[in-house]
Amino acid sequence: MAVATSTAPEPTAVDIDQIIDALKTSWTASITVRRRSRDDIGYREIFVSVDDESIGILKYGDEVTREVAPGTHRLKAHNTLFRKSLDFSVNVGEHASFRAINRAGFGTYSVLAFFIGGGPIYLTLEREEPETHGS
Repeated sequence: MAVATSTAPEPTAVDIDQIIDALKTSWTASITVRRRSRDDIGYREIFVSVDDESIGILKYGDEVTREVAPGTHRLKAHNTLFRKSLDFSVNVGEHASFRAINRAGFGTYSVLAFFIGGGPIYLTLEREEPETHGS
């Protein structure tokens, strides 16, 4: 009696490239931008983008989360008066958090601001420290 044996098919170079491309797209990181600081004056929207792609318009209390490719990125925010940008890096599986704040400063509540309908609202954009669990 003859025993039939078969060999497993060998993947082609194209097959391997497709598998690697699929793996690369699954290697992601994420970012969250929050607008929840007690120092926020609570009005005027903050427009947020990553690598020149708009990801949201934040009102007080809002947050936006997006997946990004691991690596270096540029986060930008503006409140139509002030602009901030922040370069950052994230690794595979990392979740980076940022805080955006519209805050009062010099001239925000001045007499001149009263007459012209509002003073400058300053913008803060900063990376939050990762939460550590345990001691």
